[in-house]
Amino acid sequence: MQQSDFLKIVTPFQDKLYRLAKRLLVSREEAEDATQEILLKLWSKSKAIGSYNNVEAFAMTMTKNFCLDRLKSKQAGNLKLVHSNYKEEGTSLQKQVEANDSVDWVQRIMEELPEQQKMVLQLRDVEEYDFEEICEMLEMKPTAVRVTLSRARKAVREKLMEKHNYGIG
Repeated sequence: MQQSDFLKIVTPFQDKLYRLAKRLLVSREEAEDATQEILLKLWSKSKAIGSYNNVEAFAMTMTKNFCLDRLKSKQAGNLKLVHSNYKEEGTSLQKQVEANDSVDWVQRIMEELPEQQKMVLQLRDVEEYDFEEICEMLEMKPTAVRVTLSRARKAVREKLMEKHNYGIG
C-alpha cells in the first residue's frame, strides 16, 4: 500500500483516535504519543488493512486497548481521565463560563463512572459512534451497550441534579 493510500484511509478518523486517547490519558502529550503509536502500528499492518471490514473501528479498538494498557502500566502512575473536547464560539462570556462549568461538572462525574460506562458514554455521546460500531469496538452485545449507556447517562443526570438542586427544598 502506498503512503498516499494509507493517508486517505486514516486521515478522516485520526482526530477521533486522538480524542479517545486524550479522554483516557489526560495529558495532550500522552494522547499525541498514543495516537502516533497507533498510526505506526496501522502503518505496519498496511498490507492487511484492506482485509478489515471497518478500519476506523479497528483503529479505535487498538487505541482503547493501547491506552488502557498504558493506564495499567507502572509508567502511568500519574495519568488520570479528562475530557477537553468541548468548544463553543460566538457566545457571551457568561454563557461561556456557564458552559465551561457544566463541562467541568460532567468531566468530574464521568471520572467517577465505572470504566465500561465511561467508554460507552464517550464513544456514543462525544464521538457519536452508532451502537453497532461501539459493540464491535468494545466487544459487547447491543443490549449490554444500551444498558451500560443508559446507566451512565442516568448517573450523570442524577449527579447534575444533585448539584443544581443543592440547598433547594
